[in-house]
Parts: sequence; C-alpha cells; structure tokens
Amino acid sequence: MALEIENELGKIEISTDVIANIAGGTVVESYGVVGMASKNQVRDGFAELLGKENYSRGVIVEHNEGKLTIELYIIVGYGVKISEVATNVQSTVKYKLEKTLGLSIEAVNIHVQGVRIIGGDE
Repeated sequence: MALEIENELGKIEISTDVIANIAGGTVVESYGVVGMASKNQVRDGFAELLGKENYSRGVIVEHNEGKLTIELYIIVGYGVKISEVATNVQSTVKYKLEKTLGLSIEAVNIHVQGVRIIGGDE
C-alpha cells in the first residue's frame, strides 16, 4: 500500500514501508529506547528486538483523508520514566514525519512491549 500525494507537478507515491522506516529510525535515536519490537506480540514472554532492516515490522501506518496515524511498538530501558520516553518519542516522530513528508500526523500511538537493561552485559 502506498500514500499518494498530488501537486501541480504530478503525483508522488510513498510506500508505507518507507514511512515506517523513517519512524523506526527516529524512534531508536530517542533517549530511553532500547529498540523497536515486533507488532506481532511476544513469544514466551519476551519481545523480539528488531534490527534496522526490520523497523517496518514494529510500525503500523494508517492513512485516511490525508492524515496519518502511526502505531509504534518499542522496548524501553530499565530505570527510565516510561511516560516521558513515550511523550518524547511521540513528539519527535510527529515532527520528523511532518517535516519529511509535508503531511498532517493525526496521532502517534506508543505500545511498550518490554523493558530491558541499557548497556548491561547481556
């Protein structure tokens, strides 16, 4: 599925995977986030940590009438205030996508799939 934008010069199609990769890349750069998790929930009580090539597996992009809704599945670091990390991720992803795509972002919803120790010997 692709997002279509029309302007005076023609038509632009942006794949939802591209939007998901932009959002995922922004998320993992945020303070307190260990990584992205798969939207297909936990196996045996452990959330799967996704690599760069799989960010789209942890993001759901929905669009209707020119507005986007983004669902993000993340793993946060142990000892951080989850509500602050989530709020920071929401505002950062919203800003980045609006500036990159020039579209209105209706909502950025965060689903915390797990907590992991940051920088520990795992």
